[in-house]
Amino acid sequence: MIKSGFFEKRLRYLFPLPAVLFVLLLMVFPVVYTLFVSFSDWALTSGRPMKFVGLGSYLKVLREPRFIAALERTFFFTLGAVLIESVLGTGIAIILNRHFRGKNAVKFVLLLPLVATPVAIGIVWNLFYDPTIGFLNYVLNLFGLPQSGWVTASRTVLPSLMLVDIWQWTPMITLIVLAGLAGLSQEPYESARVDGASHFQILRLITLPLIMPTVLTALILRAIDALKTFDIIYAMTGGGPGYSSETINIMAFKYSFEYFDLGTASAILVFLFFLVLLFSLAVMKVRKQFEL
Repeated sequence: MIKSGFFEKRLRYLFPLPAVLFVLLLMVFPVVYTLFVSFSDWALTSGRPMKFVGLGSYLKVLREPRFIAALERTFFFTLGAVLIESVLGTGIAIILNRHFRGKNAVKFVLLLPLVATPVAIGIVWNLFYDPTIGFLNYVLNLFGLPQSGWVTASRTVLPSLMLVDIWQWTPMITLIVLAGLAGLSQEPYESARVDGASHFQILRLITLPLIMPTVLTALILRAIDALKTFDIIYAMTGGGPGYSSETINIMAFKYSFEYFDLGTASAILVFLFFLVLLFSLAVMKVRKQFEL
C-alpha cells in the first residue's frame, strides 16, 4: 500500500514532468534522430533500405561544390542582414528613447513587420520586385535610372532578400535595445551633464558602452534566426534563379523533399546545427568581454 505522503514528497518532480517530456519529444528526439540518419545512406527513391555508412554522407556533402557555395551565401546573407539590422535597430532605439510627439504611433508602425506572416511578406515584396510592373523599378524609371531584375537576377537576388529581412527584423532589434535603454541608470548621465559633456560625447562614452551587452544579445538572437532563414527565401525565390539564393537550409529542404535523399539532407542539417552553435558561442564570448 502506498503511503499517503508518497506523492506529496515527489510533487517537485511530478509537476515539471510533462514539460520535460514535451521537450524531449519535440526538441531532443528530432535532433538525435537527424544525427542518426546522417550516418546512413537513405534515399527513398532508390528503393533500398537504410544503410549505415558512417561519415560517408558528411564526406559527400563536403565534396559537393553546391554545399560550399550555399555555405558562403548563408554567411553573406546572415552577416550582411544582421549587421545592418543591429546598426539601424540601435540607432532607431536611441531616437525613440527620447520624448517627442507621436512616439507611440512610431512604435506601432515599427511593430507591423513583426506581426506579418513570412509568406504574405514574400508575396508583397515579390510584387515590389517584379521586373515589369514592380513599384521599385517604376521609381527607378522616374529618376531615369536603369531597371533591376531584383530577385530574378543572380547578381541582385541575395541583396534583395537581405533588404526584406532588414525591413522585417530591424524592429526586433529596436525593441530589445529600447528595453535595455529603459533600464540604464541615470547617474552617469547626470554627472556627464554637470561636467559639460555634449550629446555626442554622452552617446559615445556612456550610452553605447552601457547598452553594448544588450545589443550583442539582440545580435545573437537575430543571427541564430538568420542562419536558419527559410520561409522568406523559399516563398520569394525557392533558392533561385538557379542556385543563386540557395542557403544551407534551402539546400537541406531540397535534398529532403525534392530529391528524397534523407541521409545527405540530415548531414547538411547537422552541419547547420554546429554552425549555429559555434557562431552563438563566439558571440557570447565577445559579449562577456563587454560585461567585464
